[in-house]
Order: sequence, then C-alpha cells, then structure tokens
Amino acid sequence: MKATVYNLSGKATGEVELDDAVFCAEVRPHLFWEVVRWQLARRRAGTHSSKHRCDVSGTNKKPYKQKGTGRARRGTMRSGHHVGGAAQFGPKPRDHSYPLNKRVRREALKSALSLRAGAGAGRGGGLKVIDGWDLDKPRTKAVVEGLAGLQAGKRTLIVDLANDNLHRSARNVPTAKFLPVAGLNVYDLLKHDTLVVTAQALPAIVARLCGAGGAR
Repeated sequence: MKATVYNLSGKATGEVELDDAVFCAEVRPHLFWEVVRWQLARRRAGTHSSKHRCDVSGTNKKPYKQKGTGRARRGTMRSGHHVGGAAQFGPKPRDHSYPLNKRVRREALKSALSLRAGAGAGRGGGLKVIDGWDLDKPRTKAVVEGLAGLQAGKRTLIVDLANDNLHRSARNVPTAKFLPVAGLNVYDLLKHDTLVVTAQALPAIVARLCGAGGAR
C-alpha cells in the first residue's frame, strides 16, 4: 500500500510504501473494545475507600438489652443503617488492572492503524505522512500552522521518534497530541480522527508491531 508524503505546507513531495501487515490489516472493532477497556482499567487509581464500622466514631456499648424492649436487636450504633454509621460492602483500595494477551494488543493496534490508513472503507479516519517535523525550539505556533497546512481534522495525533521540541510545542494545542512510537496506543488512535506520522517513524512502528517485542 502506498501513501503520499506531504510537507508542512500540505504539498505532496513523494510517496512511501506502507507495510500491508500493519496499515492494511483487517479492522476488528471487538478488539478495540477489549483493548480500550484494558487501557482504561490500568489508568484507574483504585484509591476509593469507604469506612468500615471499626473506622467510624461511636461507642462499642450495646445500646439496650437484647430482650424485653420490643425493639429490634442492636449490638452497636455504628452499623450502616444508623445515621453516622459505616458503609455496607463499600469500596476499598484495589488494583483494577488485569492482564491482556500481547497478541490481542498487537492486533488491535494494527486494526486501529489500518482504520486510520483507510482500510475498511466507510469507517472513517485519515492518515497523513509527512517528510519530517524538525523544530529548533518549542513553538506552539509552528504546530498550529503545520496542522492548518496539512488540513488535519478536529483532533490530530502526531507520531514521531523522540522529538522533545515537537512534544513541548504540541502540549498547548488542545486539538492535537504528540506521542512517540513507543507510546502509540489504540485509545488515542480512536480518539483522534487524523493521524500524522513522520516518514522516519514508519519503520519504527513496523518494527514494534512485527518484530519480536510486539505491542506494549
């Protein structure tokens, strides 16, 4: 599969061959659901906590005798059905993450890249390959002008090799996000409707997905 290479002014400067195994794979939406759910679960802090009856203030004394009052039996005033009592079966700190097969993650990432590259017509998406994006210093205006020249969509994901100046420049653009190749993931690919990739980053993406390391 071939893709046109553009400069930051939006003019075509050549063509590049895209690896069909990565950018022309079958689009499988069920893998998107699995991987996005896994990613969001890993992001959860798991610090939610409620108070058990041993954590709330109050006396340990039995409020009244067990029998002879005609009232319900009570052993403590700190139980959950009393005002100021503890929560019943409330949440406690825990780890929400769970394992997911590397092959599933790798195939989902290939499907998301293929979706953005246009495989699976009618599903939306867009891929722009640029010849490079070098900045001598962080400059937000340069990113805004570059995205305008490329006619990128409302939300754009920029992928390159380690490019600190581009990373810093894109941080202040609310419609754009920069990711290095190692940070490329399904959630961000689906969240952004346009994918802008530098030609230098393409071999690294293919090596990550087709090499021995697999997707992270």
